[in-house]
Amino acid sequence: MTITRAMLETLDRDDMLAPFRAEFDLPPDTIYLDGNSLGVLPVAAKARLRRVVEDEWGRGLIRSWNDAGWIDLPSRVGGMIAGLVGAAADEVTVADSTSVNLFKLAAAAVRMRPGRRVILSEPGNFPTDLYMLQGLSGLLGGAIELRTVPADAMADALTDEVALLLLTQVHYKTGHVHDMAALTARAHAVGALTLWDLSHSAGALAVDLNGAGVDFAVGCGYKYLNGGPGAPAFLFVARRHQDQAVQPLSGWMGHAAPFAFGDDYRPAPGIRRHLCGTPPILGLSALEEGVAVMARADMGRIREKSSRMGDLFLALVEQMCGPDCFGVISPRDARIRGSHVSLSHPDGYAIMQALIARGVIGDFRAPDALRFGFTPLYLRHADLWDAVAHLADIMRTGEYRQERFQTKTAVT
Repeated sequence: MTITRAMLETLDRDDMLAPFRAEFDLPPDTIYLDGNSLGVLPVAAKARLRRVVEDEWGRGLIRSWNDAGWIDLPSRVGGMIAGLVGAAADEVTVADSTSVNLFKLAAAAVRMRPGRRVILSEPGNFPTDLYMLQGLSGLLGGAIELRTVPADAMADALTDEVALLLLTQVHYKTGHVHDMAALTARAHAVGALTLWDLSHSAGALAVDLNGAGVDFAVGCGYKYLNGGPGAPAFLFVARRHQDQAVQPLSGWMGHAAPFAFGDDYRPAPGIRRHLCGTPPILGLSALEEGVAVMARADMGRIREKSSRMGDLFLALVEQMCGPDCFGVISPRDARIRGSHVSLSHPDGYAIMQALIARGVIGDFRAPDALRFGFTPLYLRHADLWDAVAHLADIMRTGEYRQERFQTKTAVT
């Protein structure tokens, strides 16, 4: 079946999520296919940040820790995120970055499994996940080993040597979705704990941490949650582990009585012990507005639309560019594909730069992946047609071969 722009416009007219587009400050003449890397600015966040800066910080000053509820922001926003990831409100808090949270929880998990020395992951996992585990291993003098095995060998690699299984639910490059429940059950069968990175799944697809029996999880706030660049991250600790999980970064905000100012550390009860330093109030305030928008949307509709968009995008690329123009890195089966699609081409970087110059914004991941994200709250079906039409023209004319598209920038 040949896809037409009129068909996509009909889908947009019937789209129950379409009203959410007005809640985002989208630049004109831009087709944004990179919300899987940095979400769009929510309109409400602009007003919120102005209020926080001018009123709460500018006039309230230090009184705003109490009067404006700054001190409660980590737990309040964490509770909102909990509703998006299938957790209880007292199992999620917002703190630090994804990398730091991953380090904290991996260290806590290893301590809970003495005598086991293996942390299991997969090659090609998001680099910071692997780097933080390498750093933890080095800190512990090699007492633990990071072992990576391909996804299709993961179940067999889970043995009684493994203390922790750490995986990203939706792979950052391919978009492949792991079976979180099945792998968690397999890990538990051999006595291992699990730590899942939800950076490319929270806000993009239905996540049920408690339904899957997950032990620990982390995720970032600046992708599908639209919290802004460098937004603070979140972490999840299942209630059953909260008394035993001791993280190594024992900062004052994780103390049972931070304003008693005692010399000796005493961990706070529950999820609060996983806080470290002073909460980043500007970032948390922006994140709260982004999460609030997401919390009002139906996740079933979000997932249905993003899956359909991925299918349509792949079909349009073949229809307009030809079946052999690009390789397809992502799964074609939407059931095991997240909310982005990656194509491959030897000149992928230059092609993406040519697209960006036309106002079609995706991103590039080495060595050859062009990555396109589908964020259903503000992306229209007709945008897919226009984006692929630009891509087809760039390939037909060879525009990407121009010298201005060849030099790589610091951020790709």
